Parts: sequence; structure tokens; C-alpha cells
Amino acid sequence: MTETKRKVMYLNPVGTDGYDQVFVDMAAKYKMPGTEVHITSLDPGDGAFTHIEMRSYEAMVTPGIIKATRAAAEEGFDALAIGCFYDTALHDAREVSGEMVVTAPCVASCRLATTLSNRFGVIVGRQKWVHRMQSTVESHGFGRECAGFYPVGLGVNDFQTDHTSTNALLQQAAARAIEQDHAESIILGCTLEIGFHEKMEADLGVPVIDVSIAALKEAEYAAELKANCNWKPSRKWSCEAPDEAEIVSFGAFDQGGIFGNRIVVAA
Repeated sequence: MTETKRKVMYLNPVGTDGYDQVFVDMAAKYKMPGTEVHITSLDPGDGAFTHIEMRSYEAMVTPGIIKATRAAAEEGFDALAIGCFYDTALHDAREVSGEMVVTAPCVASCRLATTLSNRFGVIVGRQKWVHRMQSTVESHGFGRECAGFYPVGLGVNDFQTDHTSTNALLQQAAARAIEQDHAESIILGCTLEIGFHEKMEADLGVPVIDVSIAALKEAEYAAELKANCNWKPSRKWSCEAPDEAEIVSFGAFDQGGIFGNRIVVAA
């Protein structure tokens, strides 16, 4: 079998590029040699947010995610990962994705965690996140396997302020999940620094999953399956795509800026 070439987009669903380099470094380290990865973020016109912790922020960036997904499909990408553990607009984006596969960190990391263990705990930034993330985990069918959610009292922007302090908080929360609630693997609900999960895993003795890596690798794997097995996304029943003529008549799906930033990690 000849090597498959894959083209994957990792979409940072905010209208600023401050964290794009983190995902560039992640892709460069963990992607397969035959994969070309485009790290993108939204146009600032869709909301110049540095995070989407709030549901209102999610609502504001959802149109941008839809437009970016449609644009990526038209550019011929094999797969796209929406880079937020809330899996923001995942099902909405799939409707306009054509033959491109769309995934996101929560569903990808839960799938991986339940491959590596029977029971996982999720380390999150703030209590604010828990209801949203729990709803997402349960909607994907992983509620029974989830041991719990463990906040460390940090917002997204706080994670990068003092890595030493953040590392200690994450380690403490993970230890609680393992020792008190018998979690057998750990999901890091927010990316801190590339490779940190490896250190945690060595210290804790259980698999530790960085959600950005999980999302990228699931997108990459899906692209591989499309090429080698001819498995493509369904467009039947709940997966039905909008009528193209109707989309064009609305005009809103292709208007305005799409991507505010793009960095290509070559195959």
C-alpha cells in the first residue's frame, strides 16, 4: 500500500492568533510524516476572543466556525478538528463539511481514553466549565465512563501565566481523580504546553491525554480511513446537508473574512 497524503486543518475557534503557535508546535511534533496540517484561527470580525469559556462567546464564534468549515471543505481538506473541548458547533459544522470529516477534542479524547482505560477523569480550568463539558461528554455517550471533573481554579488565559504553579495544580487534581475516584486515565481539558502530558503520565502512572493532540490524531486517522477504506461521512437523516442552492441564496455562509491567521506545517 502506498503512503497516503493527508491534508488536515486544526481550527482554533477564536478571532485572535495568540495560541496558534502552541498548536503549530503540537502538530509539528505529533503528526505523521505524510500529513500537511494547517493551523488556523478565525477572522477577528467573528469575535476577537482569546477564549470561549462563556456560552455567549461560543454563540458569537459559531458563525465563524461554520464559514471556516465550509471554506476548508471547498479547499479540499480531508479532515478538520475544531480546537475547543466544548466541541463548539461540531454537529452544525458537519452539515456543511461535504466529504470532509469533522471532529473535536472532547469526542476524540473520550474515545481515546476509553480505548486506553475503562474510566477517565477530566481536569478543567474553572467550575464554570463543568456543566458545559459534562453535557458534552454525556451527549457523546461517555457519561458512565467519566469519573468526574476536577477544576483547578484557572481560566484559559491563566494557564499560561505561571507554568510551574499551573503544573502543580494539574498534578494535584489528577491525583485526586485517580486516588479518590479511581480514574484510570486523565484528560487535560485545556492544553498547557506541548509534551506536558508525557511528564504527568510518567509521574502518575496512568495515560494522560492532551485534547489538542487527540483531536489532531483523530482527524488524521479519519483522513487515512477515507483514503484507504473509502469511508466517508454520512449525509443521511440527521447528517443531511443543507441544500446548496439555498445556502447560496442566503449569502451569509460565504460573506466576510474567514480565517484571520494560517500557519502551514508541511507534510
